[in-house]
Parts: sequence; structure tokens; C-alpha cells
Amino acid sequence: MDLAMRRRRQALFLFFFLPGVAMSSWVTRTPDIRDRLEASTGQMGWVLFGLSLGSMIGILCSGRLVSRYGTRPVIGVGTALVVVSMAVISAGTLMSSAPMVMAGLCAFGAGMGAGDVAVNVDGADVERITDTTTLPTLHGCWSLGAVIGACAGIAATAAHLPVHWHLAVVTLIAAAIFFYALRSIPSGTAILAPAKAGTAADRRPPKVWKDRKLLLIGMIVLAMALAEGSANDWLPLLMVDGHGLNAASGSLVFTGFAAAMTIGRFSGTWFLNRFGRTTVVRASAVSGALGLILVIFSDNAVLAGAAVLFWGLGASLGFPVALSAAGESGPEQTARVSLVAVIGYAAFLVGPPSLGFLGEHWGLRSAMLVVLAFVASVVFLAPAVDTRRRSATAAGVHADDTPSTT
Repeated sequence: MDLAMRRRRQALFLFFFLPGVAMSSWVTRTPDIRDRLEASTGQMGWVLFGLSLGSMIGILCSGRLVSRYGTRPVIGVGTALVVVSMAVISAGTLMSSAPMVMAGLCAFGAGMGAGDVAVNVDGADVERITDTTTLPTLHGCWSLGAVIGACAGIAATAAHLPVHWHLAVVTLIAAAIFFYALRSIPSGTAILAPAKAGTAADRRPPKVWKDRKLLLIGMIVLAMALAEGSANDWLPLLMVDGHGLNAASGSLVFTGFAAAMTIGRFSGTWFLNRFGRTTVVRASAVSGALGLILVIFSDNAVLAGAAVLFWGLGASLGFPVALSAAGESGPEQTARVSLVAVIGYAAFLVGPPSLGFLGEHWGLRSAMLVVLAFVASVVFLAPAVDTRRRSATAAGVHADDTPSTT
């Protein structure tokens, strides 16, 4: 592997690491943010809806932007939005302004949504060039960032450091990482060539949404995104309100979840190479479902906290493995990854307010039954991620032809 490719991989590691740190920094402080805003569980659901709304806007725009401008500018603008949003959330917390915090989360979501497709497409391109499984490790960097950010959040909570000062420091660190990493991402990746004149059919967007197997992959991403996103949004509050822990202990449990995801993603390549995608995704679903069952039904706070490790391990590989499968499922890789990511981000759009509404009326533990049902369904959907045989067959069929859309 040449020097430029090594630097590109390192930059991608940082672009996954940065939003992980940023996300966990405010997630671990959600009990303090909730108290500062004097918001109920239902009101916090709507504040978090800003994150979901921004994520969906970013993800819907990202595919076309990547196809037109390439991955580098989309990664740059998306990550810049994440950095700026942290400053806005910090200011909103200082001013006890729920609308400002919601606006900051919306900008955060838009930046993550726009950048997410771009970094995953760039990572898939690195996988193609190097013929090495890369996406699970890249997503592992996100989880590693989440662990480090969560540890800092726990320390800040224990030290009674005001949320706005904590997030202001994170903003400065994120800005430094952003400017250092962007220079190593090459230009021109994933730009689609303009259609030839007079071929109206070629100018139409590829109809990848008609691919049944791709939609099944999207359902796997939806379920696993909901498993991951519900923990990111609600786990500290779930442990505080549902199991009686204090804010620092709730943040510690979230750190355990993030650590389990980190372990799962960094070890994922070995398991994928040894057992294959279907077995790994199915085992992940079983682990996630077991963790959720114990968190929901156990009245022992220690057991529930330990069960979060199974939840984290289960949620760790579904998203990156399904994105890799989507990219290999046929031609128009960018369109396929974008579609699956949009389906997955639907979980971030409807998850926070829906779980907040259910939690307001029946408690957060009961609300997590919805997440459990989606995760359990992945046990039956798992064979959809086995796309290597299909992509190899397609390569043989179209070896001498221009790839056609599905």
C-alpha cells in the first residue's frame, strides 16, 4: 500500500472518529441538558427530533452531491457542520434555549447525514482498490471516538463541569482534527460521468429501489440503526429514569455500550472472514436482542447495565456490513449505498420522537420493545447481506459490457 493510500485511510479513520467523539460528548450529558432545559421526556424527544430531521435532510442530499462533486467536498462540508453545531448546542445549553439546542442538533444531523454517505462511499472505494475489508474498522473508529468522548463526558459530569464549557472544548478539538484530515482525501472519487447527448434514458436516476435484495439489506440497516440510535439518544436517560441510576452511572453504562461496539467492529473483519456475513449478522441480531430483553425486563440495575454490552456487540456490525453488501449488490455503487443509508436514517428520523412519545406514556423500558422487535427480525433477514456471489456473477456477465442499472 503506497503512502497516499495510507494517508487516505488514516484520514478516513479520523473522519469516523470525530463524529463519534462529538456525538457521545453531548449524549453523555443529556440528563444535564434535560435538566438545564427543564424538559420532559416527551419534550426531549422533540429536541432530539432536530437531530433526526437534520440527518434525513443531509442523507437525502448526499447521494446526488457525491455523484456531482465527489466525496471530498461533501465530507468537508458535512464535517464542518458537525463542528459548528457543537458550538451552537453549547450556546443553547448556556442560554437554556431548547429551540437553539434543537437547531444545533439539526445542523449536527445534517452534517453527519451528508458526510456519512460520502465517507462510506470513500471507504468502499478504498476496499475496492486495496481488496481489503475496511468498513467495519472504519466504523470501529466511530465507536472508539464514542468511547473516548463518553469517558470525557463522565469525567465532566463527575466534576460538575458545566455542559457548555465541556462542549466548547470538544468543538476546538473537533476543528483541529477536521483541518488536519481533510487534506489527505483525494478529489474526484465517485463523480459520475455526464450522460451522452441524446440518451434521455441514461440521464434518469438509477432505479436501484426496485432491487428486492437491496431493500432487504435496507431493512437490516433500518433495524440496526434503530438499535444503535436508540442507545445513542436514550440510553443514559433509560438507565437514570428506568433503572434508578444517577447521571454519572448512566453515562458509564453508555460508555460500556460504546466500548462493546468498538470491540465488535475492530474484531469484525476476523469474524467476517472466518464465518461469512450471514452468520455474523444473524449472531449480532441474537446478541442485540438478548441485551435488549435483559435491559427491558430485568429489575436488577447491575444486570441491566451489564446486558448493555450484549446490546452494543449486537448493534456493532449490522450497519457497516450491510453498507458493504449494498455497494457490492450491483452497479451504481453510490446510488445503492445512498438508498440503503436513507432507509437506515429513517430510524434516526422517527426513532427519537416515537420512543419519546411511548416513553412519556408507558416508560422508556417499555418503549424499547419496538427496538427489540426490529432487531429480532434481522435473524430472518440476515441472508440478504450475502452479495459476494451475486456481485461476482454480475461481474462475469457484464465483463465486456457497460454496467446497466437495476
